[in-house]
Amino acid sequence: MSTHRRAAVLGSPIAHSLSPVLHRAAYAELGLDHWSYDRFEVDEQALPGFFEGLDGSWAGLSLTMPLKRAVIPLLDGITDTAASVEAVNTVVFGEDGRRTGDNTDIPGMAAALRERGVEKVESAAILGAGATASSALAALAAICAGPVTAYVRSAARADEMRGWGERLGVDVRVADWAEADRALTAPLVIATTPAGAADALAEAVPERPGTLFDVLYEPWPTRLASAWAERDGAVVGGLDLLVHQAVLQVEQMAGRSPAPLAAMRKAGEEALAAR
Repeated sequence: MSTHRRAAVLGSPIAHSLSPVLHRAAYAELGLDHWSYDRFEVDEQALPGFFEGLDGSWAGLSLTMPLKRAVIPLLDGITDTAASVEAVNTVVFGEDGRRTGDNTDIPGMAAALRERGVEKVESAAILGAGATASSALAALAAICAGPVTAYVRSAARADEMRGWGERLGVDVRVADWAEADRALTAPLVIATTPAGAADALAEAVPERPGTLFDVLYEPWPTRLASAWAERDGAVVGGLDLLVHQAVLQVEQMAGRSPAPLAAMRKAGEEALAAR
């Protein structure tokens, strides 16, 4: 008889998370009938108590904001990938109870780009400077041969991005957000800004754009992504990132590889279309 295994996504707010849809689709495809995947509204203050209540049925956790850094002191160890950006979005529970943190956003970004044929670029631009921007820099460390220009709104954010660049071995240049339209001529543009923040840039998309990776998946398409596609530029979206990082989570938590990428993406597309 199979033992029930549990996994879940934690964060605040969490109600709109697509993670349950993606992971449950994977379990169904893999025949993991005794597995369940839920979502829990958990903030930084509640996180230690949540961990204390976990039993041996738990296989893993997905973490979204604001927990990606707050979880680190609660773990037995983290991978080099997670350490590189001081952010954990995946916790895997070993059979011995050991709690290991990883970051699947970084390889997920690289995989989403690779799927669209982007394996090497001469330079890149990042719009924004939050937590996702540091993951983007870490992904670019492996594929960008030249400088990465980050377009930011404040001196503090500029300093942060320079610091991440030094740490990750990426040649980061910083420019003011007022000049963000210049970003759009880069061969690869990664937009990490909140919904609506880059809408005005839609008017500035060049005639022959390169590749846009817009990490938003709702609302989709963004105005920038629509304008990019209209000019026949390649567009990678937030759902691509979400699916690829979830594939890696399923493989780690369930120990089954490869996870069913196509089934997970289809489930995500259907869930978004139903909203």
